[in-house]
Amino acid sequence: MGTVYIGFGSNVGDRLDYCDRAVTLLGLLPHSQVTGVSSLYETEPVRNRTDPGSRWFLNGVVRLETEASPRSLHKVCREIESALGRDVEHRGGPRTLDLDILFYGERVIQEAELVIPHPRLHLRRFVLVPLVELAPDLIHPLLRRTVVDLLEHLSDPHQVRRHETAPGARYGGRPACRAAEPSTATGNPSGSA
Repeated sequence: MGTVYIGFGSNVGDRLDYCDRAVTLLGLLPHSQVTGVSSLYETEPVRNRTDPGSRWFLNGVVRLETEASPRSLHKVCREIESALGRDVEHRGGPRTLDLDILFYGERVIQEAELVIPHPRLHLRRFVLVPLVELAPDLIHPLLRRTVVDLLEHLSDPHQVRRHETAPGARYGGRPACRAAEPSTATGNPSGSA
């Protein structure tokens, strides 16, 4: 079994429903078990070379124990995105659902269609805040730093706020995890929004 961390997010339609469906579907994978789900976070869209739209995302991270290979899991993630209405022609645009494999144990994979660890996770507050909630001492296999250290030294100015709805509100309970520090979640030293 490998321990995998998968980031999920939505900024189109019923964002909460898409996020809950994604985690539920990941939990139904054969020879796999969801062992943790972060809180949900309302996150400001990041605009670089793409336009994800103006609506804020709901984001989170799921921890999965699985026997699926990284390539098989990547394929399943793309199938879930497609089944939930993701526009595959415009991957950088607004999206019903985005699923990204952040870490697969300590594996390092560099392929055209699959890069693990995710190449930008250490630059993104919306990834690191929920990841720290689940596994603060997780070590990035290339950077050799914990995810909490990456978050503490992050320069990403985008806002990330805990969403008022608890994960699993629609499709039953899921494993809970500890709460993140308020100042860490907001990206603001005072902890205010």
